[in-house]
Amino acid sequence: MSYFDAASSLPLHPVARQALLAALDEGWADPGRPHREGRRARMLLDAARESAAEAVGCRPDELHFTPSGTHALHSGVAGALAGRRRVGRRLVVAAVEHSAVLHAAEAHERIGGSVRQVGVDRAGRVDPREFAEAVGAGSTGAGGAGATGGAEGAGAAAGGAAGLACLQSANHEVGTVQPVEEVADACAEAGVPLLVDAAQSLPWGPVPGSWSLLAGSAHKWGGPGGVGLLVVRKGTRFAPQGPVDERESGRAPGFENIPGIVAAAASLRAVRAEADAETARLRELTALIRARVPELVPDAEVVGDPERRLPHLVTFSCLYVDGEALLHALDAAGFSVSSGSSCTSSTLTPSHVLRAMGVLSEGNVRVSLPPGTEEADVERFLQRLPEAVASVRGRVPGVRADAGGAAGGGMTLGGGGGTGGAAGGEVTVDARGKRCPVPVIELAKVVGRLPEGGVVTVLADDEAAALDIPAWCEMTGNTFEGRDGESYRVRRVAGA
Repeated sequence: MSYFDAASSLPLHPVARQALLAALDEGWADPGRPHREGRRARMLLDAARESAAEAVGCRPDELHFTPSGTHALHSGVAGALAGRRRVGRRLVVAAVEHSAVLHAAEAHERIGGSVRQVGVDRAGRVDPREFAEAVGAGSTGAGGAGATGGAEGAGAAAGGAAGLACLQSANHEVGTVQPVEEVADACAEAGVPLLVDAAQSLPWGPVPGSWSLLAGSAHKWGGPGGVGLLVVRKGTRFAPQGPVDERESGRAPGFENIPGIVAAAASLRAVRAEADAETARLRELTALIRARVPELVPDAEVVGDPERRLPHLVTFSCLYVDGEALLHALDAAGFSVSSGSSCTSSTLTPSHVLRAMGVLSEGNVRVSLPPGTEEADVERFLQRLPEAVASVRGRVPGVRADAGGAAGGGMTLGGGGGTGGAAGGEVTVDARGKRCPVPVIELAKVVGRLPEGGVVTVLADDEAAALDIPAWCEMTGNTFEGRDGESYRVRRVAGA
């Protein structure tokens, strides 16, 4: 079995295991007590803090350990906004932030704050100039063309000046690395603190730039679960929310998990020592996947920035595929992968990341390689992937995956599914009540029977259709003419 879901979590690093076992014997006492056992626990805690701070690039007294990365993000957002509540109540976030940040943004709105979402391009990257506009004092209008979310226009104006901005260092679903340094400079110029979610990038190196707050999660780099970190740089206004105590400067109240903290710091130091070699090696392997998937799998799209990306992560989507079935097929073939697909039982809506990028969510697969992955494992994955996709497509009504060929066979769509006169250049497809990927399949069935300039109107009430139909047009070269409620209008382009 090959575990290709490192972006979700990693097994305990050998160094973390050794440190954890040692700290269980030495770090069980209360580090706030002056007796010998307490002093020993305090020494372990202080040493772990110094080691983690060195890896992050901050002062030890700026770094605080939390019960999780999610806790670090929630408390970081709430504390920074509370600390600057007299300055401004507008929170600026990228549209592709982790759900933990977006949930914190929703909580901020519920108590009267406003939120401005900054859009991204098809690679998942924010425009530093648009982000700078969003955090600037003049950013109280409708926002740029890429702005989305419920706090545009009057909502943003009601929030006044920006109190905080949030930006991932690298995206958790597609691996795109964000221009943090440029955005941090713009935030500093505007006098707005920037919180960076560094959960995915921290194992690979420190985050550049003059950011103000940073969050991370140990299980992302081979540390134990239940340990996160929050950095609040000196000079950043911060007011911890909720009941507090004297531990971790009130930013993570409760008894410190010293064995877990020691193991987290030790493993971060260990993976950093291996990072340069692993970066070069894994980047070649993910580049191989990026190049080969479109060759091996018909109607597949690799998403995310091809260059400015994490070294170990690659994401692609496959047309006419039930996402959950594909994950099960790959699992049966011996590969543990993840997905941002809308076609899974865990969600009824498309991934907010893929939606913000405007790319296909259908049949989405995220491959994130753990350190030590061999080229033979990747080659074996590429050998089994076409067969898995073909088998899943063959089980979707109206789709037949023919055997043979380098890609395991071409994909063929059956006819039917439309009403109206295809010969007359217009046809209506009623896909209401049908879920992803069926609306796109029904569209693809009939569009090829139309003359150039012919129009297909697709009626669909599945939320994923709003993303997948325009993305299908982008992939196939047809023209998406717009949406009116549950009606989507597609014009055929010759040769598409």
